[in-house]
Amino acid sequence: MRDLILGTAGHIDHGKTSLVKALTGIDCDRLPEEKARGITIDIGFAHLELGAVRLGIVDVPGHERFVKNMLAGATGIDLALLVVAADDSVMPQTREHLEILKLLRVRYGLIALTKADLVDETTREVVGLELRELVQGSFLEHAPIVHTSAHTGLGIAELRAALAGLCATVQQRTGAEWLRLPIDRAFVVQGHGTVVTGSIVSGSVATGDELEWHKGDGTSERVRVRGLNNHGRPVEEVHRGQRAAVNLAGVPHEAVRRGQELARPGYLAASKVVTVRLTVPADGTHAIKHRLPVRLHVGTAEVMATVSLLDCDTVPPGQWGLAQLFLEDPVTVVWGQPFVVRDSSAERTLGGGQVLQPSATKVRRRHTEAIEQIERLWSDAPETRTLATAWFAGFHGFTPDDLVRAAGAEPEHVGPLVSGLISAGKLIPITLAANHTLLVHPDRIAELETRILGTLAMLHADHPLVTNHDRQKVLARLDYVGDEQLLQAVTDRLIRAKKVVGDARRIARADFKPKLSVNQRKLKDKIVDAHTAGGFTPPEPKEFANQAGGNAAALGDIFEVACAEGFLVRITSEFYLSAEAEAEMRRRVTERLTTGPGATVAEIRDLLGTTRKYAVPVCEYLDRIGLTRRAGDLRVLVR
Repeated sequence: MRDLILGTAGHIDHGKTSLVKALTGIDCDRLPEEKARGITIDIGFAHLELGAVRLGIVDVPGHERFVKNMLAGATGIDLALLVVAADDSVMPQTREHLEILKLLRVRYGLIALTKADLVDETTREVVGLELRELVQGSFLEHAPIVHTSAHTGLGIAELRAALAGLCATVQQRTGAEWLRLPIDRAFVVQGHGTVVTGSIVSGSVATGDELEWHKGDGTSERVRVRGLNNHGRPVEEVHRGQRAAVNLAGVPHEAVRRGQELARPGYLAASKVVTVRLTVPADGTHAIKHRLPVRLHVGTAEVMATVSLLDCDTVPPGQWGLAQLFLEDPVTVVWGQPFVVRDSSAERTLGGGQVLQPSATKVRRRHTEAIEQIERLWSDAPETRTLATAWFAGFHGFTPDDLVRAAGAEPEHVGPLVSGLISAGKLIPITLAANHTLLVHPDRIAELETRILGTLAMLHADHPLVTNHDRQKVLARLDYVGDEQLLQAVTDRLIRAKKVVGDARRIARADFKPKLSVNQRKLKDKIVDAHTAGGFTPPEPKEFANQAGGNAAALGDIFEVACAEGFLVRITSEFYLSAEAEAEMRRRVTERLTTGPGATVAEIRDLLGTTRKYAVPVCEYLDRIGLTRRAGDLRVLVR
């Protein structure tokens, strides 16, 4: 069986619910208030088998006060049945519902002229002409108009046949998809617990699967599917195009509400900023202005939002613009998902459009480069959308799975798509840890490389005699990037490209050479030799002043060059050890303190065969680097 979802649309009291009952035998009005008032208030559900097609039917309310319920019910429908009463013709919600279906990008539908038994043939023809004028230019422009009567049975068989013929033309996406089920209802079944229902808009789910429950407040939770039901029959699996009732294990009923979603773990991400392509219908009466407060209807959710127009100040009727929606509550959406916006008082539909960035950051208005990238997100080419997604991901990059949500890539195509872009040099893979690789736009990598090289250039300019610099301190100047692992990886990339020289501890620009004169380098060599010979009782820096001659003012820098090159270690500003002596000192102290309760300064002095003049700063140095700590008069090993 092929599964599709049909949604009704039309003005109040035009017979939508009665027509569904005539088609299916199912009364969609389930609430006591609906029975008492004789009007549909909330969405109702039925099903109909038409040969090889199984239709799930969502019946929506037609009253203007319940348009938000109609919008929730229209989520995920494959085809629409526009219902117009022959004795009433086109009415306000006929127009509004049709406009909503167009904004939601519904592509298939039929028109049912109900209550045809109440009027004469001439009236039917006049109403038919009004309908043709209404649907001109829409997906219903060439749809048949079937005259029906739920009371007499007129046209019901013809409508079934027309629906069967239409279903045969409906094209659904093929290939693997990830599950999404926007929740439109929740209730408790005795002995089973919480059950949620919704139309499956993509993917499939089976009993026992683990799903991610997005709660509409920015948080989510993993939940297990205890059981599944499709139109009253238990099933082991449900898929796209079906209505589903999902029994969730361990979920309290009071925590579930319309607007939440179930999805494949890791697929969706909640966001309070969404970038969109915003359209105002040509026959609309109100333009959408910058900073306008609106109600966003997306999936089964309704959220207050503020419109920020990016490339204009106003979107007039018949036009479109790029915008960001700043939301009061987070939503979970995907690239290309249609939405509708209504005015803040919920009196009229203003427009709608498609999501371009499901999770966005604020874009400055009329920022040319950013707007150009946003326009690329509307491309038909997945490669173009992927590169725009990478550009916006910035320094944080993205993973291949993100492309399904953020760029509309089909899951089975993500691997080849990414591999092709990497081979072409249009994406840069950055490995941060085992099994964790980010994909970053080349522009962002180039920007980071420039910043690292620029930081080194400034340090070299400030310290022209220092051969290289502490790698950690260099990258600390770029901590605003927010990802040290990424900075380290890009630095390694610069080293491999031979633009930077160094190792895990110290780095320098490859084109930098310390500006030591011949005499300064000879003096440095003498200093290093003297400290190597001096062991734990080295000479003081001032002892070299006489040898420095005209380089006396640069003596401190020369010592720092010797430290940077790894020959000396700075203990204090007046006390340096050779690198070999400093390593031997740490070895002896570690060995001594490992086997004893601790050691006094005097004992460390004797251990090193030096004097108190050197032993005290040595002990303070060992404390400073974290090898030892002071405990009264003793130094003990830090474990």
